[in-house]
Amino acid sequence: VQLVESGGGSVQAGGSLRLSCQHSALPLDGFTLGWVRQAPGKEREGVAGLSKYDREPYYATSVKGRFTISRDAARNMLYLQMDSLKPEDTAVYYCAAGFLASADEIKIAPLLGHGTQVTVSS
Repeated sequence: VQLVESGGGSVQAGGSLRLSCQHSALPLDGFTLGWVRQAPGKEREGVAGLSKYDREPYYATSVKGRFTISRDAARNMLYLQMDSLKPEDTAVYYCAAGFLASADEIKIAPLLGHGTQVTVSS
């Protein structure tokens, strides 16, 4: 599975960005898709995920209410709308995929894209 992110950039606090991920055809119907991020000196964090086994998307507590994950399966696209951005959202964001039990495991997804930098200034 190939994952290619786009849409990162620099924005002031309170602003918005939309990340996109073009992915190749998924080998399994139950594949989980989502987003993880990693800031310098910090561990990888699961940001949001979608799984057919969950009734609703997964969001990290730190982004709940500000970020929205969505998918266009027909176009093999995954999105992350990020609103009300904060300086602590600064990180490299990766599109992630894997055969996981649920979307809240997106942090350990084995497949990652190349990443896109998001920088939020105060």
